[in-house]
Amino acid sequence: MAEYEAKRDPTRCPSHPGAVLDDIIPDLGKPKAEIARLLGISRQMLYDITAERKPVSPTIAAKLGKLLGNGPETWLRMQASYDAWHAEREVDVSGIPTIRAA
Repeated sequence: MAEYEAKRDPTRCPSHPGAVLDDIIPDLGKPKAEIARLLGISRQMLYDITAERKPVSPTIAAKLGKLLGNGPETWLRMQASYDAWHAEREVDVSGIPTIRAA
């Protein structure tokens, strides 16, 4: 079987991990309130994450990774990609020089 490198349009914002989680939750067969209880977080926190109002913190990533069996790294990478994409567009770095090690 051939392997292909995933390519994403760099002008397209990476998915927020909360949006991915919101897509996964229905397949779990449990309501969001139950998922929040299993994660040990408030329903409001889970709703804020799935609505992309709150980030997935390392603590939440560890809990999601355990609950879903995929480890925290996936959730942390998604959040880091999302945050970096926004930072590249929102932070003015025009006055900062690029230096190279000698």
